[in-house]
Amino acid sequence: MRKFDGVIFDLDGTLLDSVGLWADIDREFLGSYGFSVPDDYMDAVMSLTFRETAEYTIRRFGLRDTPEAIMERWTQMAREAYANSVPLKPGVKELLALLKEEGLRIGLATACLEELFLPSLQRHGIYAAFDAFITTHEVGSGKETPAIYRLAAQRLGVPEKRCVVFEDVYSCSRSAKEAGMTVFGVYDSHAACDRPRMESLCDRYCLSLEELTADTGWLYAPEKKASPPPQNS
Repeated sequence: MRKFDGVIFDLDGTLLDSVGLWADIDREFLGSYGFSVPDDYMDAVMSLTFRETAEYTIRRFGLRDTPEAIMERWTQMAREAYANSVPLKPGVKELLALLKEEGLRIGLATACLEELFLPSLQRHGIYAAFDAFITTHEVGSGKETPAIYRLAAQRLGVPEKRCVVFEDVYSCSRSAKEAGMTVFGVYDSHAACDRPRMESLCDRYCLSLEELTADTGWLYAPEKKASPPPQNS
C-alpha cells in the first residue's frame, strides 16, 4: 500500500540550486551599504517571507529604505538568473516524473516570488508537474510556522498525515513536522552545518533526490505477513 497521496516541495535549495545566488545577492546588496554579510544572516532569514526578510534587514542594519524598495531591488537582481541560469538540483526531473506516474498530487511551498520561480520552472519543463503553488506571501507568515504546509495539503486535497514534505532547512522541516507530515531532508551545501540536526529530525535525509528514484520502496508501506494458522493441540 502506498504511504503518501501528496508531496510538498520546497523550492530554493531543494528543487533549484539557487541558494548560492541569494548569497551573492546578499553580499552585493549589503556591500553597497558598506556591510559584510554576518555569519548568521542567512540562517536568520531562511524561513521568513520576502517582506519579513526586508523588514528584518532594515532593522538589523539600520537602513532607511522601505521594505517595498528593498524587495524590488532584490527582485531585479534575481530575475535574470531565475529566468535564464539557475539550475535544477540533481534528480529533480526524474523524481517528479516518478511521482506523476504514481498518481501523487504535487505542491510547491515557497517563500520565493511567483514572478521569479514560474519562469524557472517553465524553462526547465517541470511547471506542469505541479498541482498547486503556495507562497508565504499569500499565507501571511513564513515557514517558521506550519501554516503554509497545512494550506498546501488543503490545496492538494490530501490529509496532512498522507503528505511528505521535502525541505533543505531545519526550521522549515520542524514546521512541517508540526503540521503532522512526514519530512524528508534534502542536503544543500549552503545548509551543510545543519545536517546533524536534519538527520535527527527528519524521517529520512537524502544527500541527493537521485536516491529516491533508484529505490522506490520509500513510497510504500511494508506488506504485513500473514499470521500462521493456529496449531491444533
